[in-house]
Amino acid sequence: MAVSTGSLATGPAPLAGGDVKAPPPAVPRRAGAGRWRIRAEIALLAGPAVIVFVAFVIFPVIMAAYYGFFRWSGYGPATDFVGLQNYRIILTDPSFHAALRHNGFLLVMSLVAQGPVAIAIALLLNQRIRGRSLVRVLIFVPYVLSEVIVGTGFALMLQTTGAINSFLIKIGLEQWRVDWLADSDVAIWTLLAIISWKYIGFAVILFLAGLQSIPEELFEAAAIDGASYWQIQRRITLPLLGPTIRIWAFLSMIGSLQLFDLVYIIWGQYVAATVGTSTMATYMVTEGRNAGSFGYGNAVAVVLFFISLTVALIYQRFVLRRDTEGALTGGRMR
Repeated sequence: MAVSTGSLATGPAPLAGGDVKAPPPAVPRRAGAGRWRIRAEIALLAGPAVIVFVAFVIFPVIMAAYYGFFRWSGYGPATDFVGLQNYRIILTDPSFHAALRHNGFLLVMSLVAQGPVAIAIALLLNQRIRGRSLVRVLIFVPYVLSEVIVGTGFALMLQTTGAINSFLIKIGLEQWRVDWLADSDVAIWTLLAIISWKYIGFAVILFLAGLQSIPEELFEAAAIDGASYWQIQRRITLPLLGPTIRIWAFLSMIGSLQLFDLVYIIWGQYVAATVGTSTMATYMVTEGRNAGSFGYGNAVAVVLFFISLTVALIYQRFVLRRDTEGALTGGRMR
């Protein structure tokens, strides 16, 4: 394509008679004012969020750490300073060790049980099938239900004479009838099944969003090259779905460490420790608030906070770093 030389001319325009017109004097840039303007915009936009975060996250943690050094009943100022005694009791208490094991079991088994099933359902619902939208809604319904409703419903259905055992008797599987809530060998698996039923819909919706972001051209090119369905899923879908899977795993791990409401509603404050479903959060409420020992409860909260923080930092360092580096640096290699 021909380009007019006149349109590419640069520099001062010649005047008639060969003289050259001097360019206008350059206006000095106000770099300092620009930087201050950017800083003011950042402070204006991020300031409210920072204030809320400090007020409702950082400050309570600092106060919990402070009261954790006292034997305090929750009334009046804390004056009975006990140093690290609360923390020594926590770290040597078998009940806390059991609660920590239950949290660890739920953390690992939630990933193992929910991840593959959620991916399989997401792959199925990503196909063009009749009634796909309705199935998506139905799968997500348990997630939006209140924990109180879910806990109360399962507590009634899983009684010894509840709906589940009655159904097993009617279909001739009476030998499978067990005490789902009171048997210490079964209760933790019952809890795992309940939280999997409630939260697997969130994982499916998250994976579906990740699948929608994969370019369709990649699947078409692989199909033209003769790749089978399973080869496409293994070579294209799962690697590109990796960032979404890692984010879901992180959320699931933090949720497992902080699990409280379902256990508290279904098993109550004392039965949970007896049947083996107690968690660190239920231990904190039972031994802290319900026992009238708020100083000890604050110390448990601090321990729970640091355990969650340690898991989050390790996961961020070794798993999520590859994803966040691309997001923060635009994929530039350092």
